[in-house]
Amino acid sequence: MKYCSDCGSLVEFRIPSGDSLPRHVCPACHAIHYQNPKIVVGCIPETGGRVLLCRRAIEPGYGLWTLPAGFMENSEAADAGAARETLEEACARVEIGPLYAFYNLPALSQVYLIFRGTLVDSDFCAGEETLEVGLFSENEVPWNGIAFTVVKETLQRYFEDLKSGSFRFHFATL
Repeated sequence: MKYCSDCGSLVEFRIPSGDSLPRHVCPACHAIHYQNPKIVVGCIPETGGRVLLCRRAIEPGYGLWTLPAGFMENSEAADAGAARETLEEACARVEIGPLYAFYNLPALSQVYLIFRGTLVDSDFCAGEETLEVGLFSENEVPWNGIAFTVVKETLQRYFEDLKSGSFRFHFATL
């Protein structure tokens, strides 16, 4: 950040009074500009022991497979964001279930919230950011073509839980 978004003055990168971390501070209007992690919300759309995956039509990970997920919007509930992302990326309607996994990705300044979701029907197709969609059982998942470590980790845990017949909440820092 170079300029204050409130008044347009040059900002300084320093520790503001009463804080412990360096921030972008405007010496003119005294605004402190915080930079916080991004929240990513997503869904495991499931039906009959299979999950719906999307092949990405955008970077990062163009051409690779992922769960429908994306950045949470302002004024949006996390579960509503997961349903929205599923609709946008896979044109699929889901009934959002419980929070399944919480992942910290400090190197990317991201937090992932992944919900389980039941497909409402089999009416789905590729959205604007997706090349294709498909339903996959564990042995059909293109494991070498998964876009993100967090998605691969989620899918591995999901299929382990599916086999055990007991879904539990997962928490990790990757």
